[in-house]
This record gives sequence, structure tokens and C-alpha cells, in this order.
Amino acid sequence: MSTNNFSTVFNFLLFLLTFVPSISAVGSPVNIWPKPRSFVWTTPQAIPFSPSFTITSPSHPYLTPAVNRYLRQIQTAQYNPLVVPAINFTASLPLQTLTITVTDLAATLSHGVNESYTLTIPSNKNSATLTSETPWGAMRGLESFSQLVWGNPARVAAGLVISDWPIFEHRGVLLDTSRNYYGVEDLLRLIGAMSANKLNVFHWHITDSHSFPLVLKSEPELAGKGSYGSDMQYSTEDVKRIVEYGLEHGVRVIPELDMPGHTGSWADAYPEIVTCANMFWWPGTPEDRLAAEPGTGHLNPLIPKTYDVVKNIFTELTTLFPDTFFHGGADEVVPGCWKADATIQKYLAANGTLSQVLEIFINSTYPYILSLNRTAVYWEDVILDGEIKVNPSILPPETTIMQTWNGGPNNTKRLVSAGYRTIVSSADYYYLDCGHGDFTGNNSIYNQPPGTEQGNGGSWCGPKKTWQLIYNYDITYGLTETEAKLVLGGEVALWSEQADSNVLDSRIWPRSSAMAEVLWSGNRDERGMKRSGEATDRLNEWINRMVRRGVKAEPIQPLWCIKNPGMCNTAKAA
Repeated sequence: MSTNNFSTVFNFLLFLLTFVPSISAVGSPVNIWPKPRSFVWTTPQAIPFSPSFTITSPSHPYLTPAVNRYLRQIQTAQYNPLVVPAINFTASLPLQTLTITVTDLAATLSHGVNESYTLTIPSNKNSATLTSETPWGAMRGLESFSQLVWGNPARVAAGLVISDWPIFEHRGVLLDTSRNYYGVEDLLRLIGAMSANKLNVFHWHITDSHSFPLVLKSEPELAGKGSYGSDMQYSTEDVKRIVEYGLEHGVRVIPELDMPGHTGSWADAYPEIVTCANMFWWPGTPEDRLAAEPGTGHLNPLIPKTYDVVKNIFTELTTLFPDTFFHGGADEVVPGCWKADATIQKYLAANGTLSQVLEIFINSTYPYILSLNRTAVYWEDVILDGEIKVNPSILPPETTIMQTWNGGPNNTKRLVSAGYRTIVSSADYYYLDCGHGDFTGNNSIYNQPPGTEQGNGGSWCGPKKTWQLIYNYDITYGLTETEAKLVLGGEVALWSEQADSNVLDSRIWPRSSAMAEVLWSGNRDERGMKRSGEATDRLNEWINRMVRRGVKAEPIQPLWCIKNPGMCNTAKAA
């Protein structure tokens, strides 16, 4: 399909959206999660779905596997909705084919790639069409199409046109695989579920102070001595499989090598480059802390050997991960850990500062990241920390992205007003580990007289971030129009102090689904009102479909509420 033809169709759809009444999500008998930007369905109806249904599409190394996957899924799902759609069934010709047309097959999966698509399912023909600019947009359209098929024998919603594209280009999940290990199959299941929710970035926080599970050919001792064991490592082949699986699902895999803090797991391999390794994390007062939590160790920026090791890792990671984003961490550099080192003590005695020590590290590693044709991503601490931070001038906004996790909308404002493109992961809204208490043992806050106010239950970021809290959060709140354009999107984060494979699905889903819809199509209805109320029924149905697909998402309501839509709201809809 030519660009001119695609533009003509798109403009016609905009005309339809403006002048033809479309059924709203509130009244729609069949829904798609995330809700599409434009869903024109003037006369809701369903038609038979042919048992010999086929999908035709151009050959592509990643779209073709996606087509085959969706074809199998649609043909075998026999999905039974929790609430049977109240919709007219027209015994017309069964839908026989879906024809996919892609304008730019050469478009790579990278930040900013076009993910738009247009899906048309006529009620009086036996063929549907899916048009997109790129293969990645076609994948998004395939997911939407799959959610329009239900029943046994199968039927499909018809007489509709969907025109869809995301609000934010960066929509992700961060998973920490250092504190507790997750098997490769767990990561693949996560990526598959992300794709179903139209999330497009898997931020892989691979290493931390607790373990170094990534096997590197250039530095084999790091995993050999720093992982939890040979059965809890990620081989080169594992990484390639995960990255390839991501491409087949339209999900970018971005690695994070957290440093110079959070590097205690490097110490057994290279004790000479790690300060305060294997020391008790909290020897006295809060000012004496050696780490943000148990698991001590920071890289020593004053030791030349540090950069030999770091550059070896950087170089190999860029061969394993093709994405142009590279996350360099730089959060939670704790003064006590560096002060415990004799080399750094000598530097400080000569009127040096800890911020200057961090600047030495950033000035020695940041240019190397850029030399590998990568865009550097850092946690906000690197320029916003109250004690140890660098001068922002050494991290130009043109080649640097910041990720915010503290201070809610205030820190987002600080970053974008300084000109930085920003990824929002506010702990107040997007941290999925919050609300499970503190993991430290012998903790006196849990040994209080009965009747003592429990506060957040010992969780530093408690209470739990519910799906409704996540859904109602506007990540550009308080920003000017110009500032808002610098917000690339958001990521929910699951830090794994108290999570592993056993609880992975339920910790992430459906709360990540809430963020997925907000970043794709927003959290407001056509009147500009928050729509979390009507989203509840739709999310219940989506949870059911995810569970049927093998994702163990947790419920958000009793089944009675689902069978009686709207009856469990705090206020009856007008």
C-alpha cells in the first residue's frame, strides 16, 4: 500500500470519527484492551468465523511468526466471555480471511517506530483488512483482532473500523532479576503478556549487588562467582532467545547495568574494584549506612581496573542487545560505602568530594556508551540526588534520557524543565513491589504493642499500588505542553526483594494492564472525565482472557460483580 493511499484512508477515518456517531466503550458489547483511540461501530453485530480462516501478510522475519502465532491462538482459543455479549448475530458469509498490508517492511523496532494500524471488518464480506505503516503496527492490530473473536463455534465482531495508535512511545515493564532469579520461560511469558497489552519495552534490570546472573564471555568470572549458581544464570543463548522473542512480539529489550552503586555481586570476581563489599549494611546510625538495603558494594571510580572491566561488559552487551537504549543505572550511591575505602578517603582528604568521584566515573563511562552508538539512560539520582550528583552539563540532554522514580510529578517536572527526555516510573504510583512490608529480619517496627498505628506496614513505599491508582495517574501532570512532549512514556517496576517466579504474574498483572491502557489511549472518556469506573468491567473481562492464555493475573473483584456490571461501584452511573 502506498503512503498516499494510507494517508487517504487515514483522513477518511478521521472524517468518520468526526461526523459519524460511534459506539462508546461504555455501551460496547465487545471490548479491546487497551481501548483503541477510534472504534467506529454504528451497528454492533457479529458474523460467523470460518473454521478454515487464514491470514495473508507480507513475509517478514518477525511479523510472519506473529501471524502464525495469532492464527493458532484465534483458531484454538474458543474463548467464552464472562458476560456474553448482547449483540446481534448475522448468519451471513463467515469471515474467511484477514489481509495485512504494511507500508514500510524495513522499519526496525526502536524508540518512536510507528505502531499505528487500521482494522476493518465488514459485515457483508468474507474478508477483513489490517493496514499499518510498519510490521510492529500490524502486530498491535493482530492483537486487537484476536480480542474480537469469541465463542464456540467462533464468531467475530463485524461492521466496524478501528483506527489506533499510542499516545506514548515508551510503554514498559522493569523486572529485577538479580535479587531473586526468574527462569527464561518466565521472562518469555512476561514478554508475551506485555505484547498482548500493547506494551513495547522490557527493561531488564539484570544485575545488582545481590547477584550477577548474566554469563559474559569477556568476563566469565562475574557470573561464575557472582550468580546464585550455575542453574540461576542467563547464558548468551538465553539472552539471544529472549531478545528474539521480544522482536517476534514487538517488545524491545533494554539492558540495565546498574553502577557504580549496586555492584556488590562483582566483588568475588574483582575485589580490588569494589568498595565496602560484603560488609554489614547498617553498622550504626542512618548516616553510617553502607547501602540502601542489605547487599553492599560500589565500584571504585579511582581504580583504573574498574574501567577495563566495565568497558568489556559494555562492548559485549551491545552485541547481545541490539536496542539503541543502554541503561547505566547510577542510582542510590551511598556516601558511607565510598567513605569506607582507603583510596577514596585519601582523595577526600585532598579536598575532593564524593560528587567529584561520581563525575570521574560518569566522565569515564558515558562517552564510551555513546561511542557504541547507544543513547544513555540513567536514573534521576545522577543529577538530582541530595548528596552525591554530577553537574548536568556533563550529561547533555541531546544524548541522555532520565528515568524518574522519586518525588512523583515534581521530579518529572525538574527533569523535563532541564530539557531531558524522561521515562516516568514514580514509586508513588508505578512500583509493583510496594505494600508487602520490609524484608529485613529482626525488625523492631513489627514488635510493637497491640493497637500501635501500623502506617505503611513497614514498606518504605507502601501502601500497595492498586490498579485504580495506577490507572488514574497522569504522568504529565503539572507540565506545560512543551515539557509534556519530553515525557517519552512510563514503566511499572517490579523489584524482587520479595518476588520470584511463583508470584511474577500476579504481581504484574493486571496492574500493568492499567498503565498499558493509560499510556496507549489515556484514562479519560470523550467528555474528558476519568473512566476508571467503566474500565473496571472491561478489565475484568481482559483478566479472564489473559488467564485463559496462561497468564496467572490476579482478580480485582468477586465474580458476582462481573456478572452484575456496575453493581459493585461506589456510586451508580447516571
